[in-house]
Amino acid sequence: MGVHNPAVVVEPATEARFDDLAAVLGPKNPQATVCWCLSHRLPAAENRSLTGPARGDRVRELTRQDVAPGVLAYVDGQVAGWAATAPRRQLPYSRSRKIPQVDDLDVWVVWCVRVQPGHRRQGLAVTLVRGAADYAFSQGAPAVEGYPVDNGTERVDLTMAYVGTRTIFERAGFHKAMDTQSVSGGFPRVLMRRDPG
Repeated sequence: MGVHNPAVVVEPATEARFDDLAAVLGPKNPQATVCWCLSHRLPAAENRSLTGPARGDRVRELTRQDVAPGVLAYVDGQVAGWAATAPRRQLPYSRSRKIPQVDDLDVWVVWCVRVQPGHRRQGLAVTLVRGAADYAFSQGAPAVEGYPVDNGTERVDLTMAYVGTRTIFERAGFHKAMDTQSVSGGFPRVLMRRDPG
C-alpha cells in the first residue's frame, strides 16, 4: 500500500484493525441495527436477517478472510475513514439491471466511502478510493470500478454520499466508462473505471 499524503496511511481492514473499523462503521449503541457497509455486500435476504450486534459480528468474519473487505485511512495514527472493495462477482451488483457490466473482466468494485467527522473536506475520500483500488490491484484485480453520482457542482446529501462522486473517482485515477440507469440521492450514477498502472 502506498502512502499518498505523508500524514495519511491506508491499510487493509484486517481483524487486527476491527476496532478501528467499528469506530467508523459501527453504531454508538451496540444493539442498534445500522448498515455496517453490508447492504451492498450481502444478498438481500442475508442482509435483512442480520440485526443489532450480528451485523458487526458478520463484518468481523469478513476481516478474518485472506482478503480484507476494504481499507482504512489513518491520519497521524488515528482512524479517519473507510472504503469497501471486493470482486463484483461476490456482490449483489453482479445481478444489477441498472448498473451494466462493461466487459467480461473479473472487476473489483469500490462502492462505499466514509470519512469521519473532523477529517472531511481534506481530500481523504480521494485517498480512500485510490487506496481501495490499489489494494484491489494488489489482490489481482484486472480493473476496478465505482458507481458514484454525477452531481456536477451540486451538493450531495451526506447520508447518500457514501457512493462517492464522479469528481472524487476522477481524482483517484478513474475515468467514466459509461452511464447507468441507477440514481442515488436524486443524481444519476455513472460507471467509473480504473485500469492497473
